[in-house]
Amino acid sequence: MSIGIWQVVLILLIVLIIFGAGKLPRVMGDVAKGVRNFKSGLKEDEPEDEAKVLRSDIPPAAGPAKVERDETVKS
Repeated sequence: MSIGIWQVVLILLIVLIIFGAGKLPRVMGDVAKGVRNFKSGLKEDEPEDEAKVLRSDIPPAAGPAKVERDETVKS
């Protein structure tokens, strides 16, 4: 299912009616700021992912720690 040109026109018309022509540039500016912040957030996470890959080359410790259980039954 794809969005056709008439659906896009209808959505834009509804947005124009809801926000009005005066507020529309401000709303679109806020959307653009949000997209920029999202992209910069993705770029900041990339070095962190590379560090995880580098750390995964280090072998794990000797093995899982043993957990001792107290199996006495209290009455």
